[in-house]
Amino acid sequence: MADMPKSGELFGIPYNFERPSLGRMLSSYWQPGEGMLVEKPFGVGYTLNVANWRAWVVLAVAGVLFYLESQSDDEAVEESDDPVEVVVDD
Repeated sequence: MADMPKSGELFGIPYNFERPSLGRMLSSYWQPGEGMLVEKPFGVGYTLNVANWRAWVVLAVAGVLFYLESQSDDEAVEESDDPVEVVVDD
């Protein structure tokens, strides 16, 4: 087990289990000239490249959806405060 590589690809999905450093973390999330998805600095898979404008669109859409979901949860809680009558037929 000691000979296992700490980074590489498995079935086309990248992995990296080397000890993360601050420089590697910053450089992996900010890669101008790369696509929207880049390899994670630690772990398995991909993450967003915040140097790409498409990543900001994805984050904005996710933020709007999260806001709308939280608003609908608040309205649902306010409507369900009324008592409910349950009728059971024998």
